[in-house]
Amino acid sequence: MKKKYDVLIVGSGIAGLYAAIQFDKSVNVLVLSKQARTVSSSSLAQGGVAAVLQHEDDSFDLHIQDTLIAGGYKNDVPAVEALIHEGPEDVRKIMAMGVQFDKGADKKLSMTLEGGHSRRRIVHHKDQTGKEMVDKLLKEAEKHPNIEIEENALICSITWVKGGFRAELLHDDEHTCVYASFCLLATGGIGRVYRYTTNPATATGDGIRFAYEMGAKIKNMSLIQFHPTAFNSPHSREQFLISEAVRGEGAYLLNNNKERFMDKYDERLELAPRDVVSRAIILESRRTGSNNFYLDITHKSRAFLYDRFPAISTACLERGVDIAVDLIPVFPCQHYLMGGIDVDINSRTTIPRLYAAGECAHTGVHGGNRLASNSLLEALVFGRRAALDIKKSLDAGFASVSLEPFEGDYSGAPLPEGLRTAIRDIMQRAYFVIANPAAVTQGSKRVEDILKRLKTGHFAMTADYCEAKSLATVAALILREAEEI
Repeated sequence: MKKKYDVLIVGSGIAGLYAAIQFDKSVNVLVLSKQARTVSSSSLAQGGVAAVLQHEDDSFDLHIQDTLIAGGYKNDVPAVEALIHEGPEDVRKIMAMGVQFDKGADKKLSMTLEGGHSRRRIVHHKDQTGKEMVDKLLKEAEKHPNIEIEENALICSITWVKGGFRAELLHDDEHTCVYASFCLLATGGIGRVYRYTTNPATATGDGIRFAYEMGAKIKNMSLIQFHPTAFNSPHSREQFLISEAVRGEGAYLLNNNKERFMDKYDERLELAPRDVVSRAIILESRRTGSNNFYLDITHKSRAFLYDRFPAISTACLERGVDIAVDLIPVFPCQHYLMGGIDVDINSRTTIPRLYAAGECAHTGVHGGNRLASNSLLEALVFGRRAALDIKKSLDAGFASVSLEPFEGDYSGAPLPEGLRTAIRDIMQRAYFVIANPAAVTQGSKRVEDILKRLKTGHFAMTADYCEAKSLATVAALILREAEEI
């Protein structure tokens, strides 16, 4: 790893990888992955990519309208229009790079339906779409000699210096630093701030903390999506997602009495947007006094289910559930952040030369609730837009970053045990699906105290400390905003 780069990309998910491959060989790009390069929320994405690739019974206007309805009309309309109009071409480009989407017997793309969509427009690779995209984008990036991808590189902090940024990091457990003229944050979500989440262990909100500490605008952190159908297992922090596509293919949602109940809450039934279904489950749980809910897709054939959902059917079997004959136990859990680092339509933050894309960014496309399968499309479109905007600046001859002398002090006391658990417990009680106002107020004070302790205490700069600081920052931002709602 060199000391100086033109572009630093923090995160090896779809937004970061797709941005990296936009640069020509004259631009030195460093992509940092906190763990292995394949560990990201992108790789876990099951459902697919929503895009108007066929216009027989679909249109850009219909996709835009579905996105606005799901988002409660709180969306940024120009950003939505860019997403919907430009996204199909990005999907075609990654298909040309080798990404395989399922096709029917007629050799046409097989499109599925998910909650909030008025048309079948979601292309998929079985139930492992994200993994297929990440694997193929990694292969493409590895062909580019100007792109360096480093694994096990956890960033401790990013600081503005003359002409760019200095990033202090733990690389293979050793402290070092790198400099870059431009930085794109593509660090994913904040799921680990909750006790239960569909997000991987890397999702601690690091990029949001970095941007916040540099003074960037952070927006709509309280807009958190709770997926209604995670596999209900209290023994694991990372919950296995039962894709919305299962309901799209006809699964029924049942309460503890094995009765369908969505008709009490929304005329769209199981295919209402995620926030509606999650809220309905919580209200139904209060009505029945039970947290036992199920998905039933046993009316579909075993051959269909195991072909369409190979990963889900296998994971359920490992948990003792055969989806062809058994009900699947489900319950809402934290899934996605609609807010984050506020960016413009070209992914620029309010800090010069600092960009953000993917889940850590607030582009405004999702409004109050993300429409299913719009996230991978957003990662492609705004990852590309970030790269193209950076290229314009590089072509204009912007001064490169200066290598300033720097000696970091990483010594200190060990991190006290239990701080991260305390944060998760606070968030689970205060702001899960339906906010608890009293718990929000109490939790906000406790989180602020934890954050102050982390900032002022002289703790060793370990991975645990850095992630705890990120989680405390994220929790504080969410609860501050929630107090004002």
